[in-house]
Amino acid sequence: MNFPYQVIIFQLIGGLGIFVFGIKFMGEGLKNIAGDRLRTILDRYTSTPLRGILSGMVITILIQSSSGTAVLAVGLVSAGVLSLKKAIAIIMGANIGTTVTAFIIGFQLSEYALPIMALGSLLLFFFKNKMVIHAGQTIFGFGSLFLGLEIMGAGLEPLRLVDEFRELMLGISSSPFLGFIAGALFTSVVQSSSASVGVLQELHAQGLITLKASLPILLGDNLGTTITALLASIGASLAAKRTAWAHVLFNAAGAFLFLLLLQPFALLVTVMKEAFGLNPHMSLAFAHGSFNILNTLIQLPLIAVLVKIVTAFVRDNREVTEYRTSHLDPVFIEQSAAIALGQAKEEVLRMGYLSAKGLLEAQDYLFSREKIHAEAARGMEEAINQFDRDIEKYLVRLSSTSLSHAESAKNSMMMNTARDIERVGDHIENLIELVDYLVSHKVTLSDSAMTDLKEIFSLTIFSLEQSIQALDHHDCDQARRVIKNEETIDRMERTLRKKHILRINEGLCSAPAGIIFIDILTNLERIGDHAVNIAEATLNIRK
Repeated sequence: MNFPYQVIIFQLIGGLGIFVFGIKFMGEGLKNIAGDRLRTILDRYTSTPLRGILSGMVITILIQSSSGTAVLAVGLVSAGVLSLKKAIAIIMGANIGTTVTAFIIGFQLSEYALPIMALGSLLLFFFKNKMVIHAGQTIFGFGSLFLGLEIMGAGLEPLRLVDEFRELMLGISSSPFLGFIAGALFTSVVQSSSASVGVLQELHAQGLITLKASLPILLGDNLGTTITALLASIGASLAAKRTAWAHVLFNAAGAFLFLLLLQPFALLVTVMKEAFGLNPHMSLAFAHGSFNILNTLIQLPLIAVLVKIVTAFVRDNREVTEYRTSHLDPVFIEQSAAIALGQAKEEVLRMGYLSAKGLLEAQDYLFSREKIHAEAARGMEEAINQFDRDIEKYLVRLSSTSLSHAESAKNSMMMNTARDIERVGDHIENLIELVDYLVSHKVTLSDSAMTDLKEIFSLTIFSLEQSIQALDHHDCDQARRVIKNEETIDRMERTLRKKHILRINEGLCSAPAGIIFIDILTNLERIGDHAVNIAEATLNIRK
């Protein structure tokens, strides 16, 4: 018998494509409807492991992707927003949340797919209200999911008559480990456990694979979904890599445990199927949900052990400090503006603390004349410039998304603050060049002049550090002290300028030394001005 293999293949890949599109489109609609609730979940509801699990469930339901939630957790740990322990709890919840898609499929609404999509299209294209449009997006994606399933089912149905395919299914059925590997590989390729479970549900519904043979594949799907988080951790921070590997360890431990207990697990699913009269799609949905809930309950008390294992396993042997951005994860620009802003703030703060270190190195260069301090300061100034470029690029990209008024204000504040810090870096470079001139031309400053410079240097460094700390902790009192300090710096700059003119008139300092002294004062006074700008940004922006 000749089979239209081309048609079958096209229906399979086309149906899978529509199915994955439906999941993605529905998730985006739900996420847009949720809006700032996603931020609230992440900010407030991860204080305990149980809350972290519930947060992971909710987020996964909203974005319709456990892999996406895992990537989110990886980025949050990298940004310093979450601890590894809390991220593991979120991942546990994500594994439970992802089963919702399988349950949706179990309701078998394929015959209503087209009218559901029609309703979604109506809301999408004939209304201007944003919430209605997001609802239309969700409904259209919901219908697309079932349309994709129906097309996949039509493509799979003729395969029951193909001897080679039946032999393949028999081979998988006789070897649970082979089925486990097949599920892991397929999910790794499509990078969606919801999609792979959906295909498995359709195979079981068509009678192409038994319930018992489906379970090892289902377990493999849960392992294969971890590949996305691992890919997201490449080039990320050490904490992010540990989070990704914790995801792998959690899913792998659960999958292998249930593979060893396959017989009792299959018995449990069979009993549930018969007790509730479940259809084939819903039977696998219950199996998927049972596995993830039981796996979470088993490993929940072992979160601390998981943390110790991945901490010991994923080590960082590098001792060299790298001055480069590590928090600007593009995934948050689309997933959560609030988190993206938080990541940008982390880099602005790193940039600010780096500028304070650079200013301290410039001071040490002035008083010791050792080149090592000049090289360190120049390296930090170059890093500050790179930080500024990376942050600006990230924030400009973020500004093109739908931001609330408060988020837009924070975006502008951080862009301006990064620019102020970049200007501080420029003044540090100027100070290094001025000291270079003193060294190369063997110009000396009087002891009195050096004492004055030490005093204003110390106050300026203190003011800059205080402004960054005020921004870091949103400390308005500290910000006000920075503004008050600037008045002291301005008075000191004027006083020291007059004193030095007197020294020059008295012949205690040479004219070239006088010019360098005044230029150093000017650069320090301007650094103080930028510190005030940073402090004022802290006062003007809401936490």
